[in-house]
Amino acid sequence: MNVPGVPGEGLNTVGQIVGTNDLLFQAEQNALDIATELVSSHINGAPVVDGNGSFVGFISEIDVLMAIECGKDLATLRAVDIMNDSAIAVDQSTSISKAIRLMAELPVLNLPVEKNGKVIYSVTRHDLLRARIGLGPDIEE
Repeated sequence: MNVPGVPGEGLNTVGQIVGTNDLLFQAEQNALDIATELVSSHINGAPVVDGNGSFVGFISEIDVLMAIECGKDLATLRAVDIMNDSAIAVDQSTSISKAIRLMAELPVLNLPVEKNGKVIYSVTRHDLLRARIGLGPDIEE
């Protein structure tokens, strides 16, 4: 079966997936702005990059919620103050199978994908499922 946007031989790497999460946060970005962006975009988290676009961490909705629960003022915090700096990113050549295993083991909802040392987007569990069953991103339209 040929599906528009999916190579005939199927998808093998995360670099072949058209990711649905292209949101990135800058390390010095204000935490309140980040919270607002997460709410307005309906995305549950995104990678944090430095001035060169290199991956330095990840911020999820729970990271923001925990900062609030600890009594911190988001207006005075930056991404680096609330991000998870032990989060991982994968290279575009990472196999879809490995990405699925990583997401199950860690567990995470998003994996930032790097190309030439810079984050280009994140793949979600949704993206991986769509790729595994052979559907292109246009299925949701």
